[in-house]
Amino acid sequence: MGNEVGAVRGAATDTEGVADELLAAVEAAVRQVVAAEVVPRWRTLADGDIAVKTGPHDLVTTADRRAEQRLTEQLTALLPGSVVVGEEAVSADPGVLDLLRGDDPVWVVDPVDGTAAFVRGEEGFATLVALVHRGEPLASWTYAPMRGLFATARRGRGAHLGGARLHTRRGGRDDGPLRLWTSNPVYRTGAERTALDRLAAAGAVCTPCGCAGLAYLDVARGLTDGVAFFWEAPWDHAAGLLLAAEAGGASLTAGGQPFGIAGGNTLPFTVARDAATARRVIGLLGGAR
Repeated sequence: MGNEVGAVRGAATDTEGVADELLAAVEAAVRQVVAAEVVPRWRTLADGDIAVKTGPHDLVTTADRRAEQRLTEQLTALLPGSVVVGEEAVSADPGVLDLLRGDDPVWVVDPVDGTAAFVRGEEGFATLVALVHRGEPLASWTYAPMRGLFATARRGRGAHLGGARLHTRRGGRDDGPLRLWTSNPVYRTGAERTALDRLAAAGAVCTPCGCAGLAYLDVARGLTDGVAFFWEAPWDHAAGLLLAAEAGGASLTAGGQPFGIAGGNTLPFTVARDAATARRVIGLLGGAR
């Protein structure tokens, strides 16, 4: 697997840069870590296993910390010379985000996406991993263990769920009601509520999102039209961005550009089933037209 380093470093757009061997090895690592550190703690968390980070809705558990630690060890061993940008590492040191702008291959990791749901004992959580180079996602892994879902994507090679190729929803009337996942109400500002009110006024059916990874998977599976989000955290978006794109979707920010994993985006942004739908969502949100 040492040859992977040169392939990934050589060209971020090289569709052969992530070999089948590495794709499978990462899937195996994710499954193993989740089985060891996440699933056994589901519905068994003690008070000491749960901590508050920035506020009452921003939680971290022993499962988050242990899974990120184990994934960091295993992923960097699979691809020597790579680095990790994980949610908990950034929480401890925001400077870790700068790694996304460097030349090293970066594993972007969300050990438990949907921690609040995990704490409540609900099934709506996932583990997300993406391999990013120079800001471009090359491969991604989305695992929802309690729902038995494992999705992968590889740049230029499509998106798959359980071995079956994924496709976003196609056809239908472009002026029909939109079905969208939106930012969770507990995090919305006044301006964000106003923007989402415009979506609702246009007839969009908006559902608050508790797990970004599962929302992106719904887009890639053709179960919903897109997402409308207001935050940039790369661990929430990197895996799903590639998954939806490889299934036929498109991203667009309020500034009229595709969403960038490394940040600096004009928010809000959408990842939608196709480019026309992305433009429609951003237009309704009050962004670029």
